[in-house]
Amino acid sequence: MDDPTGDTLSNWSGVEEGLKGSVVSIDLKHPRSILPEVEQENNIVLTGWKGETLSAQVLLWSSVATDNVGYAFSDFQTEGNTLQSSIARARFVRYTMSEEENFVCRMREEENEFGLVLMPDLLDSLNRFNMEPNQVRPVWLTIEIPSSASAGRYEGVFTVNSKNGDLIEFPISLSVQDRTLPPAYEWTYHLDLWQHPSAVARYAGLEFWSDAHFEKMKPLMQMLANAGQKVITTNLNKDPWHNQCYDAYESMIIWTKNEDNTWSYDYTVFDKWVSFMIDLGIDKMINCYSLLPWNNELEYFDAATDSIITVVADPGTVVFKELWAPFLTDFTKHLTEKGWLEITNIAMDERSPEMMSEAVKLLEEYAPNLGISLADNHKSYQNYPMIKDITVKVNAKVNEKDIEFRRKNNLITTYYVCCSDPFPNMFTFSPSAESCYSAWYSYAAGYDGMLRWAYNSWPEDPVVDSRFRKFPSGDTYFVYPDGRSSIRFERLIEGIQDIEKIKILKAEFQNNNSAESLAKLEELNSEVQKFNVIGKPTTTVEQMLKEAKEVINKLSE
Repeated sequence: MDDPTGDTLSNWSGVEEGLKGSVVSIDLKHPRSILPEVEQENNIVLTGWKGETLSAQVLLWSSVATDNVGYAFSDFQTEGNTLQSSIARARFVRYTMSEEENFVCRMREEENEFGLVLMPDLLDSLNRFNMEPNQVRPVWLTIEIPSSASAGRYEGVFTVNSKNGDLIEFPISLSVQDRTLPPAYEWTYHLDLWQHPSAVARYAGLEFWSDAHFEKMKPLMQMLANAGQKVITTNLNKDPWHNQCYDAYESMIIWTKNEDNTWSYDYTVFDKWVSFMIDLGIDKMINCYSLLPWNNELEYFDAATDSIITVVADPGTVVFKELWAPFLTDFTKHLTEKGWLEITNIAMDERSPEMMSEAVKLLEEYAPNLGISLADNHKSYQNYPMIKDITVKVNAKVNEKDIEFRRKNNLITTYYVCCSDPFPNMFTFSPSAESCYSAWYSYAAGYDGMLRWAYNSWPEDPVVDSRFRKFPSGDTYFVYPDGRSSIRFERLIEGIQDIEKIKILKAEFQNNNSAESLAKLEELNSEVQKFNVIGKPTTTVEQMLKEAKEVINKLSE
């Protein structure tokens, strides 16, 4: 979209012709139309473990139109060893429309109540890019260090070129430490980003649940698996969130009331979706929404009248039990046959303690072997100490003793943020470092991980405009169509990797138990605890992360 701000008046007249570029911090988001004021830097310096993914950012700008801007990586060389150039990739960053900043969960009183700004977020898959005059273009660099790499300091070059004859070289110094980060499948961080299959079908113009629909979802969901996702999002009946998103959730299970008043259930789509996700490597938990849908409505096909019936089944009523009891019995049997019973939870999202009481009572009677998951914004988690999966709103801190009790019983405890939480959050306009901080906070506060309500609940056109109804810009999605990532998503993965590294170091220092190791352990714990802050810390998030990562690198030597 057109840049809506007065910054388009930035004076570019003094810029010499030709493509310019500099290495910039991954913490910075540069406006599209402002002449950048950056200290020229051409060297990219990175340090990481074997198996770790690292990021860097280069900023390009030009006062004239520059066609076919492209890039190339050299191989990475150290004495006696080579890492192929294929371990690195670059992605041009695209801008999407965003509000400048807001933390409210309501419809706007006027269209531009909070002001508009273009924000760099989408990591595009184009190999070459045409740059318009008087504009900047960030380029996001990603280096995936092979697990088989030898430790050492490697040298390489990232080169930017254009049809205009421009050529800029950025030397890369890559220090590979003699430690290995396990593959994402083995990470212990409990990441739960809710998937939205229907949004993919609508955006691509495909038939719901067709083979083409699943094929289109594959790169998107594989990207999620590669981030260490642990949970498959499913629905039990009609849209459990009552059209909260741009796209309603298409049913995964078809309920039929037969002419003899018995019930039958078609699990074809549910089974296909779950199997699809398990094959991608997401197989730790299946969360099924919901025994308590937001409007308490259920939908079924009535064979006697050959019609779709919608029923309001309020918790605690006769109809609630009449509809759910036979389903829960049959669903338990089906999950047992599929071998999925032990990893499946009936999930509820922000339901009242009174509703939860009725739901738990029914589950204990008709499906005692099914797990329960609850996103709790009522501080009622203590009423259900044995619920398998609890996630609490960030401002409702679970105390350490409760978390420890739950962990000893193999129960998951996480936190979540949504539209009303200013910090830490992952809106389009949020500082990108907050995505990384979010992972650090969860670990410092004792949680097993974090939940966020939307991995890909896209608005009408997420590539162009990240605003949607009452939600802050970007609140409804992390990633983009066709398996394209975002700066926010990459920074979240960065934070999760940091936590996995910390866990490995802590275990080593504890097991060693020498005076030197215990001193290192104390230093690491001290650094981690600085992130146990819900409100914005006094030190900038960017500086906190910089200092903490320096500690990790030092202790990893």
